[in-house]
Amino acid sequence: MKARYDSIYLDIRANIENGEYPYQSLLPSESALTQAFGCSHNTIRRALGLLKEKGYVQPVHGKGVRVIWRPRERATFEVGGIESFRETAERNRLSAQTLVTAFDHLVADERISEATGHPVGADLTHVERVRVLDDQALILDQSYFLTSCVPGLTKEIVEGSIYDYLEGELGVVVATSKRTITVEPATEHDRELLDIEGFGYLAVMTSQTFDSKGNMFEYTTSRHRPDTFCFHDTAVRSTV
Repeated sequence: MKARYDSIYLDIRANIENGEYPYQSLLPSESALTQAFGCSHNTIRRALGLLKEKGYVQPVHGKGVRVIWRPRERATFEVGGIESFRETAERNRLSAQTLVTAFDHLVADERISEATGHPVGADLTHVERVRVLDDQALILDQSYFLTSCVPGLTKEIVEGSIYDYLEGELGVVVATSKRTITVEPATEHDRELLDIEGFGYLAVMTSQTFDSKGNMFEYTTSRHRPDTFCFHDTAVRSTV
C-alpha cells in the first residue's frame, strides 16, 4: 500500500503537468495544501520533498514553493530513478510495444562475466527486446537476468512487464541501479532491428540493477536512436 504522501505527490504532479500550476508559479501555501488534502503538515512536506527530488518544484525562502517543471518535446528516460519501459511510455503518453527477438538460458563464461558483472558460472536468462514507441522501433535492449532471482521468467512475461512480474508476483524489491551513458557506433544488428534512418551513432545506457538484498539481478544495455530520446536527471548541489 502506498503512503498517503505518495498519492498527494501524484495529485500535485498531475496538476503541474496539466498546467494548473504553470512553470514559475508558486504552489498554494502549505496550510492551504494541508486543508485541501485533509492531512498533516508533515505529510505535505514529504510530498513536496518528493516533488523537489523529481525536479518539479524548488522551495524559495520567504516566498513558498516555485514550479520549475516544463514539458519536454522528447520522451525522457529518468537517469536518477528506476522505472520500467511501460511506466516511461505511460509518463510520456506514448503508445508502446515490446518485441522479444531473443530469449534463452546460458551459463556466464569469463567474457560475459567481465562484461556484465555476473559471476562466472552463474545461470542467466538472456533477453533481447526491441522497444517500439508510436510505431517506431527506437530502442534495442540486451539483458542478462540472474535466473535464481527471476525464476519462471517466460517470453510472455517479457512481452508485458518484467518489473510487474518481479514486484507483483515474486515480491522482489528493486532497490538500486548503477548506470553509464555512452555514444557508440550503430552496428549492423542495430540496423536490422531498429528504425535508425541513417544515424551512425546511438546513445547507449548500461545498467546494473540490484534488489534490496544487494543481489545484482539484471545487467542491461539499452541502445537508443539519438534524435528521439534524451536522458534526464535532477541534480542538487551539496553544500560543503
